[in-house]
Amino acid sequence: MSQLDALSPIMNILGVVFFAVFACIQSIDALDFRGLHSLVQRRLPQHAKDFTFEALPEKGDKYIVGDTVGKRGAVTISCTSISACSRGLYVYLTDFGGVDIWWTGSRLHELPSNLPPVGKPVTGDAVVEIRYHFNTVTFGYTTAFWTFEKWSLLLDWLALRGVNLPLAWIGYEHILSEVFHDTGLSDTEIASFLAGPNFLPWNRFGNIQGSWGGNLPTQWVEDQFVLGKQIIQRMVELGMTPVLPSFTGFVPRALATHYPNASIVTGGQWSGFESNLTDVSFLEPFDPLFAELQKSFILKQQAAYGNVSHVYTLDQYNENDPFSGDISYLRNVSSNTFSSLRAADPEAVWLMQGWLFFSSSTFWTNDRVEAYLGGVEGNDTMIVLDLYSEAQPQWNRTNSYFGKQWVWCELHDYGGNMGMEGNLEELTNGPITALQAPGSSMKGVGLTMEGQEGNEIVYDILLDQAWSSTPLKVSDYVAQWVSRRYPVQPLPAAAQKSWQILSTTVYNNKDPNSQATIKSILELSPALTGLVNRTGHHPTLIPYTTNTTILPALKLLLQASDVSSTLRNVPEYRYDIVDITRQLLANSFVDLYRHLITVYNNSTSSHEHIMSTGSNLVRLLGDLDRLLYTNENFLLSTWIADARQWAGNGPRANTSYAAYLEYNARNQLTLWGPNGEINDYATKQWAGLVGEYYSQRWKLFVDYLAGIKQSGQPYDATYISRQLLAIGQTWQVQKWRGTKGQSWGTKGDTFDVVEEVLRAWA
Repeated sequence: MSQLDALSPIMNILGVVFFAVFACIQSIDALDFRGLHSLVQRRLPQHAKDFTFEALPEKGDKYIVGDTVGKRGAVTISCTSISACSRGLYVYLTDFGGVDIWWTGSRLHELPSNLPPVGKPVTGDAVVEIRYHFNTVTFGYTTAFWTFEKWSLLLDWLALRGVNLPLAWIGYEHILSEVFHDTGLSDTEIASFLAGPNFLPWNRFGNIQGSWGGNLPTQWVEDQFVLGKQIIQRMVELGMTPVLPSFTGFVPRALATHYPNASIVTGGQWSGFESNLTDVSFLEPFDPLFAELQKSFILKQQAAYGNVSHVYTLDQYNENDPFSGDISYLRNVSSNTFSSLRAADPEAVWLMQGWLFFSSSTFWTNDRVEAYLGGVEGNDTMIVLDLYSEAQPQWNRTNSYFGKQWVWCELHDYGGNMGMEGNLEELTNGPITALQAPGSSMKGVGLTMEGQEGNEIVYDILLDQAWSSTPLKVSDYVAQWVSRRYPVQPLPAAAQKSWQILSTTVYNNKDPNSQATIKSILELSPALTGLVNRTGHHPTLIPYTTNTTILPALKLLLQASDVSSTLRNVPEYRYDIVDITRQLLANSFVDLYRHLITVYNNSTSSHEHIMSTGSNLVRLLGDLDRLLYTNENFLLSTWIADARQWAGNGPRANTSYAAYLEYNARNQLTLWGPNGEINDYATKQWAGLVGEYYSQRWKLFVDYLAGIKQSGQPYDATYISRQLLAIGQTWQVQKWRGTKGQSWGTKGDTFDVVEEVLRAWA
């Protein structure tokens, strides 16, 4: 039977063919450009008839962009794959049209009415077969409460940048629940296993089980299943191969009762959670029941989505070591896991995140890594995501993952933190060096950030590097990127100068021990010590001098709008002004904190002196909150509104369900667990969160220091921790709607607030 004959009815309707492992090799007849035409209609409706797409009789990912013969003001893009045509379209829009699509919104509709001519045709080739996107936990930290409207923008962003292998987790719990029902598990037994909506990634990883805010409602599971179908269909239409879930082996505890002879072991405790919320049951892959459940899961998934992919994500030991370190045991686990995939789908390819080899490097010695990976027969049957390549690569210590296919990934952002940071030189040089290394089995590049919050340039440049066989020249890249981001003609030189400073300092951090988004100490629980100059993947160390980087960059960017006032109408410009000012205040907070601690430790300081010094910290947080309120991209209320919307709106809204969703949304940002198990991990600098949560904690801390200075009592870290926990537990059960003084939208003028900030804190 040919590949076309084997297509499911759903895929015949779509007219899209899934090709082998990832969307890289297609025959001419298989290319269906309707998805691309739909993208043009969505984002460039005035030019819906001006773009023609044609197939090239070659393999790989190649595009040719040229003027349409015999039709003035029209463009033809020829390609070997849908993804390559998408990339070719993006090259035309950015290089000739001067427009782009951003996380803050699409500006593609601003393409000139008369299309600029191409002249000499432009060609491009992907230097890697795979362009990957998503970390499993992004579905908790960023996209947890998204509707299809937000997903549509991101999927178009991915397609145009040439991504062809995105992760597709949405809807997983519906299919998993059906599989569990077939084993005899009841609704109650399944519900006790599933986590809260934005904590599901760690349930999928086998880190946690159950929800500390109440059982996950069935309505959530069903609504997400509907959304997942939309997302997967759009991915396929855009030439992307979705990486689908599979059965991992993590099961409700009750399964052991239904199958008392099954080989079920208990995973380890994760991140300090009580045993009822962790110690997840794991069905060993060599038990026959594992293969049965795997086949059931994949067949149900194929029935739901069609034959759209053969690539399956499967992570068994994320921050949870195997039951045994014996070499034969590890090989047996992976061998049987892969056999179960192939029994259900003869073309199955196993994709896994390689985070475990870094996070648990003591356990995962090279011989254990080799045994585990070696249990999967063949090298083209597995894809390993080298999750943190830009700072802590594992491919080089594991002999290129012992021949298995792997992807050079940028992690960078942990928990959706928002500090400005990056290493543009590494993002351009690192992938090329790895690709050209002797014996390299690298097959792609990818973005695996935990959360998508700011620093967009560090993600853009890596996806663009996937289409260049030599490292991109950073200075030229940044200049072109800024010109597209601020499409004002002529663009004032001050704007370019601002980003020249940022790109050579803030985005030139070469310390692998602190290469991640910088977490401001204002988001951490107040303490006398341990806040400043942290390294690791939640660094508070600031690897540059604020007064020679952030401050002049901000002033130059403001000067640019004095030269060209139309800049102030550009959403990305307004976003960047707020973001850089936010970073200025976050950095200034460190100096204020240090001064407070110095004053407190001075034996001659008085209660009044501490109160006066500490009031500056609280005042700065108030100014920061006011700043953030001026831009729609920095609002806590958006996160909460996105969560609550799934319970309906208006008089028909399910108020108890909305409260459940809001509790989960608030808890993750703060305590991350019922008792602060992962406290302050997923912090954000958002209006409302800064002004009503972080400010409250720091005011309590200042008052406490002043009080014990006056009374002569010693500092009691346990007492202050209890008080801070109490604040978190109270705050997370509040309701945003109707709360006095709270606003769902923006308020204030950005530029007025920035001027006040500069007068007060610069």
